[in-house]
Amino acid sequence: MLRSIFLWLAGNKMVRGWMTSLGVARRAARRFVAGETIDEAINVIRELNAQGIVATLDHLGENVETIEDAQRATDDYVKVLDAIGVSGVQSHVSVKLTALGLDLGDDVCRANVARIVAKAKEVGAFVRVDMESTDYTDRTLAIYRSLRDEYGNVGVVIQAYLYRSEADITALCQEGGKVRLCKGAYKEPPLKAFPHKSDTDTSFVRLMKMLLSPTARARGARGAIATHDVKMIEATCQYAQQQMVPRDEFEFQMLHGIRRDLQQQLAADGYTVRIYVPYGTEWYPYFMRRLAERPANVWFILSNFFKK
Repeated sequence: MLRSIFLWLAGNKMVRGWMTSLGVARRAARRFVAGETIDEAINVIRELNAQGIVATLDHLGENVETIEDAQRATDDYVKVLDAIGVSGVQSHVSVKLTALGLDLGDDVCRANVARIVAKAKEVGAFVRVDMESTDYTDRTLAIYRSLRDEYGNVGVVIQAYLYRSEADITALCQEGGKVRLCKGAYKEPPLKAFPHKSDTDTSFVRLMKMLLSPTARARGARGAIATHDVKMIEATCQYAQQQMVPRDEFEFQMLHGIRRDLQQQLAADGYTVRIYVPYGTEWYPYFMRRLAERPANVWFILSNFFKK
C-alpha cells in the first residue's frame, strides 16, 4: 500500500509543488540527494573516494516539456563533466533520457546525449543510460545501442522486475554490453512486471548469473549489480567465486544515503563499489521513489529528523 502511495505521489504535480516548497521536505531529501549544486555533489564524491568508493553522478530531472529545458539539462551535464575532469574525482555520470528530450523526439534526445557522451570521452568518463518506465524501454535501448556503437563509453540499465528483461539481457550479453542490473522502481502493471518481490528476486539472481557468466564476459559484457539486498549481494559473491570472476570485471552499485555500512564493508573486502550520487533542484520524484522502494526509509528519516 505505501509503495503505491509514494509512486502516485512521485507523479503528482500538485503535491510536488507543495512538497518542494517545504523546508522540512528538502531537509529529509538530503538523506538521498547530495545537494542542489555541482560543488555540493563533487564534495560528496570526494568523501566517497576517500573511503575507496567510486561514484556515478546524476543531475536530477525527467520528462522535460520543451527543447530549451532539454538543452539546459544537457548544458548542466557538460558542466558536471568539466567539474569531474578538473577535480579529478573518480566518477561516471548517469542520465535519464526523458530529462534530455525523449518526449520531444528521439532525434532531439540522441543529439543531446551524444554531446554528453562525447564530452565524457574527452574527460575519460563513462555514461550510464538509466532505464525509466516501460513506456520508454525500446526507445532507450535503441538510443543506447546507437551511441555505444559510435562512442563506446556507454552503458545501460535493465530492471529485473520486468518479464522482458531476460530477453534483453540475453541480447546485451551477446553484444558485450555494459549493464547495470537493478530490481526496478517504477509502477508497472502485472502484465509487464512481476507483482511479487520473491519473483523479482528470483529474476534478479538469474539475470546476474547471465551477466557474470563466462560466455558473457568473454564477449566483453560487464555487470554492475545494483542492490542493497544482502541476499542478492551474497548470491552475487557466491556465484562470482564459483565462476572465478575477477573482482575488476564487475561491481556493486548502491544509492547515496542507503546502507552506508554495507557499502564500506564491500569496499573493504576488495569489491568495486560505485555509489549513485544524485543532485539538483528536481529532487522530488527521485525522493518519492526511494521511499516507495523501502517504506522503512520513512521511519528512519522521521526518527533522525526529530532527534535533531
